[in-house]
Amino acid sequence: MNSRTLVLTSWYFPHRIVSWEAAVTLVYLGKVDVLVSYSDEIRSPSTSIKVPAVLRLKKKTAATKRGVKFSRMNVYVRDDFACQYCGVKQSMSALTYDHVIPRAQGGRTEWENIVTACNLCNARKGNRTPDQAGMFPLRDPTRPISLPLVPPRIDVANAPAEWRDYCVPLRLA
Repeated sequence: MNSRTLVLTSWYFPHRIVSWEAAVTLVYLGKVDVLVSYSDEIRSPSTSIKVPAVLRLKKKTAATKRGVKFSRMNVYVRDDFACQYCGVKQSMSALTYDHVIPRAQGGRTEWENIVTACNLCNARKGNRTPDQAGMFPLRDPTRPISLPLVPPRIDVANAPAEWRDYCVPLRLA
């Protein structure tokens, strides 16, 4: 049985991937429309339903009231997957994040002190402040009010056939 279900926003944009159990719960609660089902069935003594493959949320996804959550991925999105020291766009595997003021010197892991850095620039800056290293971020790190909607990373070639019409191919940087 396929254990993953693709959930789309109300405007058919990939939103997240959930377990089949969570998908069935969303269907039961009436929060989604089933667009495509797998051939597998879930059976109980009184009912039988096909396992949902692709769901569409009925309502718009709510904006977070507390602002954008701090995470490595959100830092990369804020900085457009570009090193904030050399400006080169890179793939996620070639990026890390850098504490502008190093933790050893009192810097904190928060929006206003973290920038995206390539591995080479991060190693060159080391455990030094921008003044000490002579390396300054191209843009000051700030807490974003919002971020662009980033779809879940889905390798269309390896995704279930039922998802392919709804997936955006991976863009390799």
